[in-house]
Amino acid sequence: MAERARKRPCGPGEHGQRVEWRKWKQQKKEEKKKWKDMKLTKKLEKQRAQEEQTKRQKEEEEAAAQRENQGRPYTLSVALPGSILDNAQSPELRTYLAGQIARACAIFCVDEIVVFDEEGHDAKTVEGEFKGVGKKGQACVQLARILQYLECPQYLRKAFFPKHQDLQFAGLLNPLDSPHHMRQDEESEFREGIVVDRPTRPGHGSFVNCGMKKEVKIDKNLEPGLRVTVRLNQKQLPECKTYRGTVVSSQDPRTKAGLYWGYTVRLASCLSKDRASLSECPASPLSGRWQRAFLDPQVKTQPLPYHTECVLGNYLFC
Repeated sequence: MAERARKRPCGPGEHGQRVEWRKWKQQKKEEKKKWKDMKLTKKLEKQRAQEEQTKRQKEEEEAAAQRENQGRPYTLSVALPGSILDNAQSPELRTYLAGQIARACAIFCVDEIVVFDEEGHDAKTVEGEFKGVGKKGQACVQLARILQYLECPQYLRKAFFPKHQDLQFAGLLNPLDSPHHMRQDEESEFREGIVVDRPTRPGHGSFVNCGMKKEVKIDKNLEPGLRVTVRLNQKQLPECKTYRGTVVSSQDPRTKAGLYWGYTVRLASCLSKDRASLSECPASPLSGRWQRAFLDPQVKTQPLPYHTECVLGNYLFC
């Protein structure tokens, strides 16, 4: 009762003014209507924000699913003889020729380069340990080393490639500028990095140098010095001292995001007709000559398989 009496308008003896009941009721109705309108507006704004957030999350999920489907399921391998470098007359030209090969392979998205020795013996099996190509195959080793050097991102070369005679003129070559060769401030879902030697508690992950301003803390404890592929989290805390990410397979950028993620280099002692020393996995070979670079007319046109090998050199399969 006291509250109701307090809300009522004052009489003429209390404040010297008399408020009419109709005006007072009309004023209260307008205030109540404004309050209801304000409450309804806030409710609609909150509902609209929730709908926008739900729509944004759905679009992100659809975009992520679309990126998953845009991956490249097939791989391409190129086999070439290391004796290609023997045609060059100077160390500078040998390095330049290797750089041209690396550039061509990067342009055509080659996933694996097999360097074989033409003067090697025919291998009947791939069992056992590969112990090198021998003295006559030093061109193979040099070609493979230069190819690996050019494929490695610039911020990782110092850690993986010490000074060597084969890389004497490699610094003069133009960079491949592949998608995994990123600048410091360039944003990307995937990055290549090296596990740094920093003390961490067991089960709390390791730190990886990915060529950015901050190191990336991954979810696994790995041995220092390993080269890894890191998938960065979408949401990063700017006040945190490190970025967050997870270690993934080096094939994930290709299979999930459709990105070309460089090539791997492999040495083979020789190239046999049964291709035992070339590859252990089934493939569909496309053979051709290095000098003329034409495809074997005996190979029939077929749908693109999941793995294709292109052999360059003075070899033709029957």
